Amino acid sequence: MKSKHWWGSAGKILIFLFFCVFAIVIILPMIWMIISSMKTNTEFLKDPWGLPSIWHWDNYAYAFKYGVGKYFMNSVIVTVVSVFVTVFFSALAAYVVSRFQFKGKNLVFLFIIGGMMISPEANLVSLFKLLQTLHLYDTHAGLIISYSVFQLSFTVLLMRSYMLSMSQEVEESAFMDGCTSFKVFLYIVVPICRPVLASGALFATMHAWNEFMFATVFIESDDLRTIPTGLVTLQAALKTDYPVLISGLVISAGVVIIAFLIFQKQFIRGLAQGSVKG
Repeated sequence: MKSKHWWGSAGKILIFLFFCVFAIVIILPMIWMIISSMKTNTEFLKDPWGLPSIWHWDNYAYAFKYGVGKYFMNSVIVTVVSVFVTVFFSALAAYVVSRFQFKGKNLVFLFIIGGMMISPEANLVSLFKLLQTLHLYDTHAGLIISYSVFQLSFTVLLMRSYMLSMSQEVEESAFMDGCTSFKVFLYIVVPICRPVLASGALFATMHAWNEFMFATVFIESDDLRTIPTGLVTLQAALKTDYPVLISGLVISAGVVIIAFLIFQKQFIRGLAQGSVKG
């Protein structure tokens, strides 16, 4: 019994050490980026790992001046709208396939999750021509639709699993009181599903905020670029002013990190409860 207890304790210590090393590997580059963004270009080239003599917060102002502010707002618009569209329509679809009985329901669900097998890269040319035909090329609407469509399948799968684990007694009581299906969905199902909605929203946010390929191909105007492609343009404009460029990278990465820190409890809870049933 003592040997088993010792092996169990040793295993916990090893797991703890592994996650400590894993955390350090993730946190150290973030700290290096923040410190480097506060240096002058000379300090950065002379001592990349040292602390700055003076913390230059104005590097962030210069980054916004050179275009990060414009790209940042474009990313905010595209991300917020695409996340709302993805979460709302995924929740509606998940509610239908998890609650209603109709002919071909399983086929409809398979059709929806079949979208997870579609590769964005393989459909890039056809999507490009489709957006041109619909006059959505070089518009935020084209990006929003593309992002929402490719996130829909996974989000529906996640939300359907969560809804199947929910008790239906409250919904049945609401139907008996005369509520319509949409009112039950909006006022009962949605509030109960807040954890999984937060999980789906966070996944959609990370995808829309960091996506590069569609934003490069489908957007031509510099005024409409999102922050991942805008930083490439910024790199060409700044040439060797690395601290200002890194300031833009910190701004870009900081949004997703802050969003995760705010919604981490709902995110973990939504994933845990959403995996109960399939």
